[in-house]
Amino acid sequence: MFDIAYAMGTGGAGGEGAAGFSGFIPLILMFVIFYFLLIRPQQKKTKEHRQMVASLKKGDRIVTSGGIHGRITGMDDVTLTVEIADKVRVKVARGNVSALAQAAAQSQPAKK
Repeated sequence: MFDIAYAMGTGGAGGEGAAGFSGFIPLILMFVIFYFLLIRPQQKKTKEHRQMVASLKKGDRIVTSGGIHGRITGMDDVTLTVEIADKVRVKVARGNVSALAQAAAQSQPAKK
């Protein structure tokens, strides 16, 4: 008795394939928009930061993510020794360097 009812209910499934795909088009479109507005710029910024950290050398003036300005006096694979005042040196992880001080000073307009 239930076999006939289930067999009759599956007749309209053939036309749902096209309707099911058109339901995914807005989701695909949203993903493409998020990719170009959020994901891609973040990946580009991360790549530039990685290249900047890899190109650091002794004598460069840097700004850490904590806002400390200093000059690199020593380097290691993982850490940098930064002189923040005369005879005052601190060790900073390479990943905590946010910018070169020369580049940061040039990007800001001069105050009068």
